[in-house]
Amino acid sequence: MNFLKKTFKIIKIIGEIFLMLFLCFLLYFFVQIRIEYPDVPKVNLSDYQVEKISETEWILDDSWLKKNQFGVWEVFVVGDDYERGIKYGVLTKKLMELQEDYFVAQINEIIPNSFYLNFLKVFVAWFNKDMPEYIPEEYQKEIYGVSLSFSDKYDYIAPKYYRILNYHAAHDIGHALKDLSLVGCTSFGASGLYTTDSSLIIGRNFDFYMGDDFAKDKLVTFMKPTKGFNYVSYSWAGLMGVVSGMNEKGLTVTINASKSDLPFGAKMPISLLAREILQYASNHEEAIAIAKKRDVFVSETLMIGSKEDNGVILLEKSPEKFGYFISKSDYTVCSNHYQSDAYLNEPSNVDNIKNSDSQYRYRKMDSLITNSKGIDPTEVARILRFKEDDKGMGNPKLINQMIAHHACIFKPQDGLAWFSSGPYQMGEIFCYDLQKIFDDQKNYIVDSLTIAADPFINTPQFVDYEYYKKIKLLLHKDVNLGIAYHLDAKTEKQFIASNPKLYTTYMILGEYYKNKENCTQAKLYFSKALECSVASLEEEVKIETLIKECQ
Repeated sequence: MNFLKKTFKIIKIIGEIFLMLFLCFLLYFFVQIRIEYPDVPKVNLSDYQVEKISETEWILDDSWLKKNQFGVWEVFVVGDDYERGIKYGVLTKKLMELQEDYFVAQINEIIPNSFYLNFLKVFVAWFNKDMPEYIPEEYQKEIYGVSLSFSDKYDYIAPKYYRILNYHAAHDIGHALKDLSLVGCTSFGASGLYTTDSSLIIGRNFDFYMGDDFAKDKLVTFMKPTKGFNYVSYSWAGLMGVVSGMNEKGLTVTINASKSDLPFGAKMPISLLAREILQYASNHEEAIAIAKKRDVFVSETLMIGSKEDNGVILLEKSPEKFGYFISKSDYTVCSNHYQSDAYLNEPSNVDNIKNSDSQYRYRKMDSLITNSKGIDPTEVARILRFKEDDKGMGNPKLINQMIAHHACIFKPQDGLAWFSSGPYQMGEIFCYDLQKIFDDQKNYIVDSLTIAADPFINTPQFVDYEYYKKIKLLLHKDVNLGIAYHLDAKTEKQFIASNPKLYTTYMILGEYYKNKENCTQAKLYFSKALECSVASLEEEVKIETLIKECQ
């Protein structure tokens, strides 16, 4: 009996020690991930009275929010860092709440298991714990001001300021973990003999996809800060960084992901670096200086167009080093691999060129530019919407993959910026005169410069593509998320007919049947996929591996 008592006592002591160690670890963990809030005065949001002008227009002092005739939201914000953030947040509150709903729903769909979701939450908290050290104080204050208007609904995930900081790094984290953002953004700049008036023109597709709902409420942001340059950018509510934009000096910034190694911690989100360049640089030299002094945690190319330099430069940035590329001709193409001497021969870049679809899109864009009879905004739109029927709709090889959040066209010399409306980048593309907007603080869409929608969106083929997307998503959920879907013979036939030339039509069917342990049917579909134009060597190897697994 005494022996048992002593044994239980020892076990109890060991248990208490482990419990104390675990509690110490938790305390250490939460202290380490605690993010300091910016030093700003407390405000009462009720003091910021928004005047409703109509169902689609609101005014807050010298700032405003409204929806334009193309169904795209616009926000105009004036002030210093903290004030800008508060005004932006109050004006766009409902839009930000919707975007967060869509984002969280997409994450829950991708990761339906609560254990893995909680693990992801802890991982992201730890990964991003040092991020504020790499973000300028001005942007911390602005983002904190925005966070005051965030929804209470997701406070169980993290406090509002923590969440919005993490959302700014979502592009980078997804890119780093599995190249999720490496989905094929393609852009170019041209001038001289290649453009109709010899002046610089820039076009870009931003191929970022987080579901149709997430792309529904696009937002044009006109920012008039007390320091730096006025600028316009195009993205979604809640993103204070920049993925596509132009400032009053005629400097443009667009970003393209490149192959990245797994980092060990977050630094400056690439969209905030792009924002800093847009707000504080007026030429290539100043853009280079800003890019050099900031640390990032993924590999990215920033295409910088400049009115002052009448050309384009590619700033290539990774966690390890920095390089830049200037084309020897009057046009520059950017896809998803590096071109500067600093990176050109690096093994990861060589592998990326060899194994991905980046090089194909680069060559196709190069061909479209050199064979053009003269590039103007309408021709840029044609190039950005270019499809190749023999490769199937949505092939990652294509310039127009029909997943783009938006497209942009910039003419820095004229201070003109065009942004696309949905669906994808194929709706009407509308134009702003930036000088008039920032001089008068009003909406100056130049109606005469609107580019018509792509006729393709009114064809039966487009209806087929939307049907294809719907069924493909159901098959994807069955294969990868365990959400059961029964594919009947009629639907299977319609699915194939909706996009018969695209290799992923057959690849996802092969995966579906492999998942159902019908390897005979799976191999037939995998073999059919290889007969199509497969996007990359990497994808070919994947399909061949799936066939071997079915033997």
